[in-house]
Amino acid sequence: MASEKDEPTDVPRLPETVEVEPAGRARASVVLLHGLGADGHDFEAIVPELALPESLGVRFVFPHAPIRAVTLNGGLRMRAWYDIVGLDRGSRQDEAGIRESAEIAHGLIRRERARGIPADHVVLAGFSQGGAIALFAGLRHPERLAGILALSTYLPLAGALDVEAHPANAAVAIFMAHGRHDPLVPLSLAEHSKQALLRRGQPVEFRTYAMPHSVSAEEIADMRAFLLRVLGG
Repeated sequence: MASEKDEPTDVPRLPETVEVEPAGRARASVVLLHGLGADGHDFEAIVPELALPESLGVRFVFPHAPIRAVTLNGGLRMRAWYDIVGLDRGSRQDEAGIRESAEIAHGLIRRERARGIPADHVVLAGFSQGGAIALFAGLRHPERLAGILALSTYLPLAGALDVEAHPANAAVAIFMAHGRHDPLVPLSLAEHSKQALLRRGQPVEFRTYAMPHSVSAEEIADMRAFLLRVLGG
C-alpha cells in the first residue's frame, strides 16, 4: 500500500516521501528520485510493473524534490533536485544544489538503515535529474550499496569524482538506461558519462532503447533483472 511519510523528528531536512511497502517484512529498499517538475508519485505505478517477488521484501521510497526556480525553464519554480542552466557538457552546473540533494539522498539511505535495512540492501535510483543525483550521491556514499540505477541521465560534476568517490562503492553495480531518441538529455551526454565511469573501473551496464525521454516496457524488464541480481533474487 502506498502512503505519504513525513520526516521523523530525529532526521532533519528530509523531504516527504511516497512509500510502497512490501506485503511482509521489508528486507530491502529502492530509493527512487523523480525527474524535473514531477513528484514522488511519478514512479509509484512502476512497482507492480516490476513484479518483484514478495520474498525479496522490497520497500519503495519516492521522495518529493524541493521547489526551486529552474533557469532552463525560464526561472519557473517547480520540484527540482538542482537548477539547470543547460544540458550540454559545457553548461554551468549548480554545484550547491547538486550537493544539497546528494545529502538528502544520503539522509534517506540513513533513514532506511535506521528502519532495519542495511546499506548493502539499498538501491539508489533515479530518473533524469533524479538519476544524476543517484549517480553523484551513490558513488560518494560511505557504505556499500546494493546498486545504483540511473535512467535517462548523466553524471554531474564528473571532474570531481576521482577525488570524492568513496572506496566503499568502487565496485557497486550500476545500471544506466537511455532513450535513443531523447530530446531532453542527449544520448551523447549519457555515453560520455558511461565512459567516465568505465575509465574508473566502475562496473556499468548501459542499455539504450527506441524511446524518447521516458520509460519503456523493455527497460522495465531490464530494471527488474538488475534488481533481482543485486538484491539477491
